[in-house]
Amino acid sequence: MNRLFGSSKAKVPPPNMSDCIKNVDSRTDSIEKKINKLDMELKKYKDQMKKMRDGPSKNMVKQRAMRVLKQKKMYEQQADNLRNQSFNMEQANYATQTLKDTKTTMDAMKLGVKSMKKEFKNVDLDKIDDLQDDMEDMLEQANEVQEMMSRSYGMPEIDDDDLEAELDALGDEMLFDDDSSYLDEAISAPAAPDTELGADSVASKDGVPVDEFGLPQIPAS
Repeated sequence: MNRLFGSSKAKVPPPNMSDCIKNVDSRTDSIEKKINKLDMELKKYKDQMKKMRDGPSKNMVKQRAMRVLKQKKMYEQQADNLRNQSFNMEQANYATQTLKDTKTTMDAMKLGVKSMKKEFKNVDLDKIDDLQDDMEDMLEQANEVQEMMSRSYGMPEIDDDDLEAELDALGDEMLFDDDSSYLDEAISAPAAPDTELGADSVASKDGVPVDEFGLPQIPAS
């Protein structure tokens, strides 16, 4: 059967931009190595020419150096072309990847909007408004309950003018009570005598009566 109809060829995958960039960069590196090798060869010829006198031998070395220099210029041109190709492919690859990321972002946003619309259908704005009204009413009722629970019972009814007059009088009394001059008078008062009136002494020392000066009292004869 394969001889009659031929075998189907395997499908070749499409070229990948990143792989192409790697291949071009690899070629550029290879050319750079050749340029470095030619630079070393040119340096050797220059050193030889500095030591040689003018003549056929020096001209021969000069011709070789010219040939090497021409090869170097050719390789440098090829390297520049490859660098430009690599740069262009990198820019194209970057733009392609940016477009892919943009498409992915847009797809995600579409799914998000679709999900929001689906969930929004389950939300009733009128019910939310009613719920807020109910919450407000419940809070007002709770405040009324707190006010009712904080009432005072058995308080006498007193006129505000009478309360203000009593408050002013209370302030005057407090200012009067703050006067501590009576303490100074109490401190400066003379000490009370420690003997009884009509008695020479009320104290004794070791059982012997003493007078007001602490001396033994002379017994009366």
